[in-house]
Amino acid sequence: MFANRNQNFTLISPDRGLTALITGLWPDDVNWACYAQGRGAIEKIFNDPPDLLMVDLAIPDMDGIELVKLVKNENVYRQVPVVVCLEETIPDALLNPAEAEVDDFLIRPVKIEEAQTRLALAWYRSTRALDANPLTRLPGNTCIIQKIQDLIDTQQDFSLGYLDLDHFKAFNDAYGFSRGDEVLMMTSRVIVNSIRGVIGMDGFVGHIGGDDFVFIVPRDRVELICQSIISNFNSIVPHFYDPEDRRQGFISSHDRQGNPCSFPLMTLSIAVVFNTRGQLTHFGQASQIAMGLKKKAKQDPSSSYVLDRRQAP
Repeated sequence: MFANRNQNFTLISPDRGLTALITGLWPDDVNWACYAQGRGAIEKIFNDPPDLLMVDLAIPDMDGIELVKLVKNENVYRQVPVVVCLEETIPDALLNPAEAEVDDFLIRPVKIEEAQTRLALAWYRSTRALDANPLTRLPGNTCIIQKIQDLIDTQQDFSLGYLDLDHFKAFNDAYGFSRGDEVLMMTSRVIVNSIRGVIGMDGFVGHIGGDDFVFIVPRDRVELICQSIISNFNSIVPHFYDPEDRRQGFISSHDRQGNPCSFPLMTLSIAVVFNTRGQLTHFGQASQIAMGLKKKAKQDPSSSYVLDRRQAP
């Protein structure tokens, strides 16, 4: 239910009935730390922040909203999702969404199905927001790993493309990070739009970081998608270069040892790994296979893709 490890959730409530109901959710996936009062929980929260915090506004020793503010005012803990439980009347402090530090709420009497849905959604929203690449807004490493492992665990057939840019560092050094970020944004849009143009919304795109991306698509369409990505990228990327560099087909920069060197215009390398009939058992296998395939793809000076022919459909 919650990725690849048990989650640690904290509940602060004097209500034994509510505590029993909430802690009965996901008994195999969540470790609950329960407190009847707020002050006894604060030190523990700050020393060992939970993956989710639920606060009953009926706690007797302090204002529940103030407790939430104490947690959210610490920058380190702002990403901890907070769900509050309240009576039927919503406090004024929660009526202004721009100021409220709460991620979701439950109203008494609490229903099991609603509690399960709202708590899970609060947790998933926080992990997506924290994991998303800040530049492209594509899913990051945590979501990528979870997606791949979920497909492997359910023994679904899929093709996994690992994509990176060739000569991107030289471009970044010559033109600066701002234009480099524009190239990464363009690349993310090219991948997403190329996949949509071939198979619609039935695909997944993630941004590992830097100039490394992944995509997951059906096996029988992956070659067409790779060809579309390369064609679209090759038609757009020259326009990010100054006219003189574009005409001569290279830029003058320095290699990793600081020596003057000429670098061609950027190209793409794509390595495609297949999961066929449950042959993969762990996402790490896919990464290992892709590393070898990308080395082969980079031997081609133009944009290219390489399929893992051992498992190709």
